[in-house]
Amino acid sequence: MQLRIFTEPQMGATYDDLLAVARRTEETGFDAFFRSDHYLTMGGDGLPGPTDAWVTLAGLARETSRIRLGTLMTAGTFRLPGPLAISVAQVDQMSGGRVELGIGSGWFAQEHTAYGIPFPSLGERFDRYEEQLAVISGLWNTPVGETFDFDGQHYQLSNSPALPKPVQEGGIPILVGGGGKKRTPRLAARYAAEFNVPFMSAEDNARLFAGVREACEEQGRDPSSLVYSSALVVCVGKDEAEIARRAAAIGREVEELREHGVAGTPAEAVDIIGRYAEAGSQRIYLQVLDLGDLDHLDLVAAEVAPQLG
Repeated sequence: MQLRIFTEPQMGATYDDLLAVARRTEETGFDAFFRSDHYLTMGGDGLPGPTDAWVTLAGLARETSRIRLGTLMTAGTFRLPGPLAISVAQVDQMSGGRVELGIGSGWFAQEHTAYGIPFPSLGERFDRYEEQLAVISGLWNTPVGETFDFDGQHYQLSNSPALPKPVQEGGIPILVGGGGKKRTPRLAARYAAEFNVPFMSAEDNARLFAGVREACEEQGRDPSSLVYSSALVVCVGKDEAEIARRAAAIGREVEELREHGVAGTPAEAVDIIGRYAEAGSQRIYLQVLDLGDLDHLDLVAAEVAPQLG
C-alpha cells in the first residue's frame, strides 16, 4: 500500500506553505505530493488566496528530487487541452519525469463565476472532458516527427507538431476518478493509468473498482493494468487529546472523521487503511488540511506507514 499526501491549498496556503509540506513529504518517505486544482475556498476566508496548481507543481519540480507530483483533480473547465498538455509535459521535464495528471470535468460552479470561467451544463462538461482526454493523450502519444489532428465537437486540432513530449518512460500517467456508473468507468478503462475514488466508504470503493474492471474487460484491456486508489481525509494522533486537537484545527468532529476518514490512533489508521486494501485499493491519498502541522506527517510516516508493508 502506497501512501501519498494530498493538499487543498485553496482553503488558505502560500507557495511556501506547500513547499514546506512537499519537502516534509519527501523527507519522511511518502510516495507523492498531490494538490487540488481550485481557485476558490469552500469555507473560511481562503486567505491569502489561491495558488495555481501547475505553477505550484512547476516550482516544486525544481525543489524536490524524489516524490511524484500531481493533481487530484485538474478541472477540465480551467484550461484548453492543447495548452494543458504543453504545461504538464513541461513540468514533467522540469521534474525529471515525476509528474502525474489527475483530470476531471470540473464541478464547483462558484469558482467559475468568481473568476469568469465558463461553466457549461454537466452533460457538456463531460463531453468536453472526454475530448480533452483524447486530445491530451493523443498529443503525448504522437511519435516525434509526426503530427496530430483531432476533429471533435468542442475541440479541433490540425497539423499539430504535438510537442513537447513527456520525458518519463511510458508517458505521463493520467488519473480518472469519481463515482459515475457509466461514462467514468469507460473513460478510465480507455485513458487512465489510475482510477481514484474520492472520500467514499470501503464498500463504495469496491463497487466502483468492480465497475472499472468490467469496463476494462469490455474494451479488451487487462483490468490489472490500472492502479486503483482512494482519497481520504487524515486525522491521526498519539492519544485522544491529540486526535481532538487535530480535528478541531480543521473544523471537523472526531467521530465523523473516524467514520469517513483515516482517523484515530496509529493502530486505528492501520485498520482503516486495511479495509480499503481489502476493497482493492492500492494507494491512499491522505488529505492533509492543516498544512502548518508538519508533526502530523511525521507521526503517520513513523507509526502508520511502516505497518502497511
